[in-house]
Amino acid sequence: MRYTLPPDTVHDYARYGAVVLRGVLTPAEVAQLERGIEHNLAHLSPLALVASQPDDPGRFVEDFCTWQHNPDYTAVMQRSALPLVAAQLMQSDTVRIYHDHLLVKEPGTRQPTPWHQDQPYYNVAGRQNVSFWIPVDPVPLESTLRFVAGSHAGTWYMPRTFRDQQAKWFPEGTLAELPAIDAQPERFEQLAWALQPGDAVAFHMLALHASSGVGPGTRRRVFSARYLGDDARHAVRSWRTSPPFAGLADRLPDGAEMDDALFPLLNLG
Repeated sequence: MRYTLPPDTVHDYARYGAVVLRGVLTPAEVAQLERGIEHNLAHLSPLALVASQPDDPGRFVEDFCTWQHNPDYTAVMQRSALPLVAAQLMQSDTVRIYHDHLLVKEPGTRQPTPWHQDQPYYNVAGRQNVSFWIPVDPVPLESTLRFVAGSHAGTWYMPRTFRDQQAKWFPEGTLAELPAIDAQPERFEQLAWALQPGDAVAFHMLALHASSGVGPGTRRRVFSARYLGDDARHAVRSWRTSPPFAGLADRLPDGAEMDDALFPLLNLG
């Protein structure tokens, strides 16, 4: 499937760090992704976690790095329009799978996803990257993903655990602290879109983003597919990244291309 982006979309991605893509997956691909999500939920990996509090009336479930063992995920990540769209947004000649991420908020989940960037949690350096946030359920504006426009420009903010705000990655004081985004709407322009199945939002791994909980009648099943471009390099950390890639530092030195079976280059044909 070809999915050619308008030049304005590529420009907006470079400028704002997040764009909406309408109908990027076909109905058949949405159904395939939904099957993959339900299979994942029934067969959670050792990396899975519950990110909501024990007293939350709902449940926020996350899982990582299962695409190679889930044929429905594999098909969407490799053979849908996503790799071609990734190449256009990243302005990259190559596209490499980085990893997948399941995010499911069951009905009534109060747990918000706090403001954060993704790249400080990762083991990758470089500017050419993209994440796709793809729901298989309708997502109203009040529970969609929100972004700070232009926040991908370069500042890295201290990554913290979502539930207790502990710094378990970079040492305290080594990165900038997150500003009070919601308290300063005049300073931090926010972007957000209601979504239907087949739609996606694409965002840079340094774009600040957050979301709220979901209502009692709303289930929000989301699959996130992450890709790397030409300038991606391995950033060896002395701590456990999220997600972790056990043994990778033994195969790839710091600064090397992400040339490993875990991160295959895709044929853009």
